[in-house]
Amino acid sequence: MGGALLSDLDDSVVRGDVVRSFPGTAGREAPAVSFDRRELFEILKLYGRMVAEGEWRDYAIDHLKDRAVFSVFRRASEAPLYRIEKDPKLAQRQGAYSVVAQGGLVLKRGQDLARVLAVLEKKPRLVDL
Repeated sequence: MGGALLSDLDDSVVRGDVVRSFPGTAGREAPAVSFDRRELFEILKLYGRMVAEGEWRDYAIDHLKDRAVFSVFRRASEAPLYRIEKDPKLAQRQGAYSVVAQGGLVLKRGQDLARVLAVLEKKPRLVDL
């Protein structure tokens, strides 16, 4: 009925993105990469603002073996406008987080999710009166 129980984890201890296995667990598949609560809060905060402005209408979350992806859609039947990706393999190099545009262009990459998401914020414009 809900989340996994401690007994469901068998002999692995899962903490964030790190999976520590005990002896005798070789050959078992590691769990998929996922966004944690803090990361989802940052992403959904931006998503909520963009929905309120009428820019975005739908989203999808994929937890893959090597990365987690939050896709943003204008309409559910279209390709995603943006993909917010978390790839732990790149954490020590370019940064675990990236924002990818519809054509595959990486708009921003970095260690801090809030700074990476800033590329999607609307810039203030001057209005002639």
